[in-house]
Amino acid sequence: MKTLNFRVILFAFALIFGIVFSIPSLTQSESGKKITLGLDLQGGLHMLLGIKSEIAIESRTKSMAASVKYIFDDEEIIFDDLRMVDGKQITFELLDADDVAKAKELLKKELEGTVLSEDGLKFSLEMTAEEITRTKQNAIKQAVDTIRNRLNEFGLAEPTVAKQGEDKILVEVPGIKTQEDEQRIRELIARAAHLQLMAVDEDRAARVATMSVNEAKSFGDVILPDVNTQERYLLRQIPVLDGSMLTDAKVGFDENNQPVINFTLNGQGAKIFGDFTAKSIGKRMAVVLDNKVYSAPSIRERIGGGRVQISGNFKLEEAHDLAIALRSGALLAPVYVMEKRSVGPSLGADSIKASSMALALGFVLVVLFMILYYGMAGVVANVALIGNLFLILAIMSLFGATLTLPGMAGIVLTVGMAVDANVIINERIRELLYAGKSVAKSIEDGYSNAFTAILDANVTTLIAAVVLYAYGTGAIKGFALTMSIGILASMLTAIVGTHGIYQWILPRIDKKKLNFWFGIKAEGAK
Repeated sequence: MKTLNFRVILFAFALIFGIVFSIPSLTQSESGKKITLGLDLQGGLHMLLGIKSEIAIESRTKSMAASVKYIFDDEEIIFDDLRMVDGKQITFELLDADDVAKAKELLKKELEGTVLSEDGLKFSLEMTAEEITRTKQNAIKQAVDTIRNRLNEFGLAEPTVAKQGEDKILVEVPGIKTQEDEQRIRELIARAAHLQLMAVDEDRAARVATMSVNEAKSFGDVILPDVNTQERYLLRQIPVLDGSMLTDAKVGFDENNQPVINFTLNGQGAKIFGDFTAKSIGKRMAVVLDNKVYSAPSIRERIGGGRVQISGNFKLEEAHDLAIALRSGALLAPVYVMEKRSVGPSLGADSIKASSMALALGFVLVVLFMILYYGMAGVVANVALIGNLFLILAIMSLFGATLTLPGMAGIVLTVGMAVDANVIINERIRELLYAGKSVAKSIEDGYSNAFTAILDANVTTLIAAVVLYAYGTGAIKGFALTMSIGILASMLTAIVGTHGIYQWILPRIDKKKLNFWFGIKAEGAK
């Protein structure tokens, strides 16, 4: 027998690799990397979210107002009556005409996409129409990224979060099996996590119990409730700083061993916070999260380092989820559930059973056809097909890929595509044998003649699969992924592997038994 060649050795290694790394997924063992089942196979939560993009405009305007205050304080520009109007406009008054040119230049440089109007020393600042459109688009994009980050940090396996249409977000979370888990995930997704540090209006705070919202607004203030009690706080409408300057948030414990959240500010935030606390000793500053006051401690000294703590009688799970929301960033605009449905695990089990049956039936029929029509050449093709299936499972397991129902359909389709290459090769070999070529010559030329057609077909299909993966969402990506892996694996098993097997067994092929080896009669073949 001819010495083993590099092709058959490579195929043997690929087959062993496929079997070894497929075992954890096939046996569902605790150890080893496994394929994750998608929403339609293991059950879970499907939601379609809408977004209140107009709130993003108000948030952006409030952030601009905080920037104006910081810029003017930093440059020692004297101003008064800084406030928001209708959530879309900022108004303020400069007290020194000599500061006008400098103020206009700073605002133009630091706040792009805005229009500044002036009436003497009174000014109004608002976003341009283009900036408003961009802010709404950013709110959608940022919501997708933020929700995805939150679910990833929560430890969920392969959640799907994707923009759908112009203003909707699709969220699919596999593996959610209880009402408690579902509620926790929904709260984590929908939580705005908008953090603000706001100054208490000490001059009017005593009258907050009898003050109306409109009266507070006339002073440039806002009334917000305490998160745990009925107490209300009168706060300056323009925050000292917001969560955009936060760099980290972690769960800790206070002196009473109660969960708290410690967060850290970036360099700019730490400077603003330090400067504010230095000028506000004896006054209060409220820690506000999603328009609720969690604490409002008095400032006893300048606080440097940019480290702040939120306490609010948290449960440990709640503190953990809130820290995740803060780390992943605030939503620029609130989201709301437009459509929700739960996929039960029993339905997923039925899908797996039906898909597995389709895969097994398709595999058996293909195997039988190849053996009956091509003889031992069909057996060689079937060995390559088995190697192809193990390679697909192994590669998906190593990458922790998600297998969905369309993904299983992709595997079934790959079975047919993988064996298609050997059909082309076997037909080329048959043609050459009928033409009177020797067995060795027919095999070598058969592979050479078939290679271009196989390569072209696989490359064009691979391009289509890559495009589907790049622009598709959810289940479409799963289908494209399995198709892509199957195509690449078939190039190895169906071309390189079978060629090596033929070269290995060539001395055993009896040219008088071509019907047994290739499913044809020996007449006309040398």
